[in-house]
Amino acid sequence: MQGPLDLRLLATFVRAAHSGTLSATAVQVGRTQSAVTMQIQRLEEALGQSLFHRSGSGVRLTGSGERFLAYAERILKIHDEAISALSDKGLHGSILFGSPEDYLSAFFPALLKSFGTMYPDVEIKVVSAPTVELRMLLNAHQIDLALVSAPKANHTQDIVRTESLVWVGSKPSLELYDFGDTVPLALSASNAVDHKAACEAMAGARLRYKISYASNSLAGLIAVARSGLAISVMTKEAVPPDLHILNAPLPQLPHLGILIAFADSERSPAVEAFAGHIRSVLPSL
Repeated sequence: MQGPLDLRLLATFVRAAHSGTLSATAVQVGRTQSAVTMQIQRLEEALGQSLFHRSGSGVRLTGSGERFLAYAERILKIHDEAISALSDKGLHGSILFGSPEDYLSAFFPALLKSFGTMYPDVEIKVVSAPTVELRMLLNAHQIDLALVSAPKANHTQDIVRTESLVWVGSKPSLELYDFGDTVPLALSASNAVDHKAACEAMAGARLRYKISYASNSLAGLIAVARSGLAISVMTKEAVPPDLHILNAPLPQLPHLGILIAFADSERSPAVEAFAGHIRSVLPSL
């Protein structure tokens, strides 16, 4: 091995090891895929070892890569801790943060502004996706932490904040629409928590409905609700001021708990600090 290891190469290597693809790693570290490939090659040359098996579907660690991953994670963690402890500027590092779009719209600007004021040297990259997809990204180590939704009754001890799901439309009551005996709904994708909650509530109330529009785009759901062609469902805090919250005869929707979920890996000081900030700030937003 020649000379000291470049921390930037270690960071890229750790991301690639967890994501399993160089294309995903390139997005995470803000470089091109060819630049990521060159960084991995430079690290392999410095170590004198092959760290990845490469194939068309991605990369996987060699035996040497698996052994080196634990060292690389420890080096990066200790580096961040040392910088945070001794620097007058506080924490350094980067965070990959995931959240459903409605939580981003309602809460993230305030969270980011207050955290950025305290820790200006921490970079936060944001991934917007429904809870089911965020869980998969966490399991694949493609994000560090995420806000996720869960039924309130299932996770009472871990809930950071409770949010109400509400029916939303362009008119203040269902009777003002000309829907007939079947209510058209604009919902998020079928694997999302709010989609399942809406369908279960309608079925429980024995109200006829049809899915007229399905998308994980909050902007798309809002646009359809504004058109008056369908009723949508979203968290109460995400409802724009020009739309109305509808009540009976539509059934009551459940409350959701918002939790912080982490990737199953060592958490950097920056990740721990951001999670602590969310716990302290989110309940009062």
